[in-house]
Amino acid sequence: MEYSRVLSLVFCILACCFFFSTTQARSHKHSKHKHGHARPVSQISISPCPSPEPANQTNNSSSVFDVRSFGAVGNGIADDTEAFKAAWDTACQAEESAVVLVPYGYSFMIQSTIFTGPCQSRLVFQVDGTITPPDGPDSWPENNSKRQWLVFYRINGMSLQGGGLIHGRGENWWNLPCKPHKGANGTTLSGPCDSPIAIRFFMSSNLTVQGLRIKNSPQFNFRFDNCRDVHIESIYITAPALSPNTDGIHIENTNNVKIYNSVVSNGDDCVSIGSGSYNVDIKNITCGPSHGISIGSLGNHNSRACVSNITVRDSVLKHSDNGVRIKTWQGGSGAVSGVTFSNLHMNNVRNPIIIDQFYCLTKQCTNQSSAVLVSNIIYSNIKGTYDIRSPAMHFACSDSVPCTNLTLSDVELLPDQGDLILDPFCWNAYGDLQTLTIPPVSCLMEGGPRSLLQNYLDHC
Repeated sequence: MEYSRVLSLVFCILACCFFFSTTQARSHKHSKHKHGHARPVSQISISPCPSPEPANQTNNSSSVFDVRSFGAVGNGIADDTEAFKAAWDTACQAEESAVVLVPYGYSFMIQSTIFTGPCQSRLVFQVDGTITPPDGPDSWPENNSKRQWLVFYRINGMSLQGGGLIHGRGENWWNLPCKPHKGANGTTLSGPCDSPIAIRFFMSSNLTVQGLRIKNSPQFNFRFDNCRDVHIESIYITAPALSPNTDGIHIENTNNVKIYNSVVSNGDDCVSIGSGSYNVDIKNITCGPSHGISIGSLGNHNSRACVSNITVRDSVLKHSDNGVRIKTWQGGSGAVSGVTFSNLHMNNVRNPIIIDQFYCLTKQCTNQSSAVLVSNIIYSNIKGTYDIRSPAMHFACSDSVPCTNLTLSDVELLPDQGDLILDPFCWNAYGDLQTLTIPPVSCLMEGGPRSLLQNYLDHC
């Protein structure tokens, strides 16, 4: 009898455990993937105690949206454009921070595309694999813009990062007949000339670009228009020295920019700073072969241009057509002011220090009575060697609007080959030498027209 009671009690306990276990299994809710793929059912028995929520499979509690989950093939041939757009749109609507993942080991071909914001939260575009466009103008769809490839529009809070490669396949674009190196003596030939900017940010803010490699862009590698709070860190840009218009980083109407710890070797400016830009800090850049680091060109087509508070420091420029350059067209207006070039090393650079207010792409530009004012420019601790085809310092200022407040200190530039030291060139340039320079500068004029300076600065 006692044995029967015990047996009955054991049976009841087992029945209760079975009932609660099956009920819990039926009521357990699996979270839904936004990709549309169901999660495999776990084969692990349910614990008698409540289970913790499954750990998020992303870093820093971010949702990861792998482009392959949206149909991307990644064989370098299939068109993965729609998959990238779907991944972007889904990530952009995520209420918590999200990651669009371009995975390592795959090559994705995508067409000219605009990734549009604003997004619900900060977004990371993680490029660990390779992204390429169609191969040249003949492969570019007729209905797609030939002026830009990857565009990020109205984004507030985004990181474009990773250890992957963005390969622009620029060779066939560079070979268009209109490109400067195709005609005799650098002239151009007739024909279509539009070439896409590889990566463009437009009307965006709080941006980080970090760690990427960009190779053989058809035109500019990066362009920032009407942006603010931009941080570029540890990127590597390469293109052949004769690749036309392949500026590394171009900014226009953009402010609060930091460009740090990067390498640029290309066929045009490593960094070019356009009108409306201010508060730009460039540090620890290795630049060259290239056309140097430039402010401008400014004032084209009689336009007004204002650029201020620019710093270029602690950098190396090598085997380049120019070092640090300010270039403006005749006929413009506005001002470039508050610029500091400091702690720079030149290695066989033609025109290490140059201001050119007669910038012109043809020989048909005429002298005009107005110009962009260049004032309050500091050159400090600039040393190294220069290509003797041009003088180490070249200050060619407008006939009607002189350069003012140029300050030089600790400038030591020697010829890369031979012993011939060319005299610096000055035209209508006012400034001050705080130390002796090599080569000696005796052509700067003292003082300057203060009323003219204030008038131009007031217009910016």
